[in-house]
Amino acid sequence: MPAPLLTRCTLLCSLLLPLSGVAAELYRYVDDKGVTVLSRQGVPPEFIGKGYEVLNDQGRVLRVIPPAPTPEEFARMQADKARASSDAQLLRLYTNLDDVDRARERKLAELDAVTGVARGNLQSVRTQQANLQSQAADHERAGRQVPEHLLAQINNLKEEQKRLQRDIARYKEARTQAEAGFAADRARLAELFGEPQKKP
Repeated sequence: MPAPLLTRCTLLCSLLLPLSGVAAELYRYVDDKGVTVLSRQGVPPEFIGKGYEVLNDQGRVLRVIPPAPTPEEFARMQADKARASSDAQLLRLYTNLDDVDRARERKLAELDAVTGVARGNLQSVRTQQANLQSQAADHERAGRQVPEHLLAQINNLKEEQKRLQRDIARYKEARTQAEAGFAADRARLAELFGEPQKKP
């Protein structure tokens, strides 16, 4: 079939398509030159991200496909989603601001308790070390060599002191973080409940 005849047939078929009883859809999009294009063939992949409209054969808009979000918009959407999830979790945990205050007091009391135990152990270890060092000094004053097991015990107690000091520092940091976390939770819940803030 000659090319001009084929073109005429294709055009005729496209014009008759709406009359055939098949619902035809048009796709309206903007190309890279800013020109609005109407097509029955769909939207080329490179333009889908810009958004497009689907029309019926009378030109009425059936569906609007919005543009893909920019990286900034996507990041904002993700942040909003994370905030909504966090808010939902807060509302499951606490029914009012007093619940936050009670949870805060419980957590801080737990951390204060373990810190107190660690400090008591540290003081005990220091006392043991002082006693052993006194024994080592007695050996030295008597002109005797300090026994190896005594030196080993002193070194072990020094290491134990370092470990306990690290534990105390960790508990202190955990307390600071807990206070900050509960303060943030309380402030957010006050916003969600529409209640004025007050210092716990």
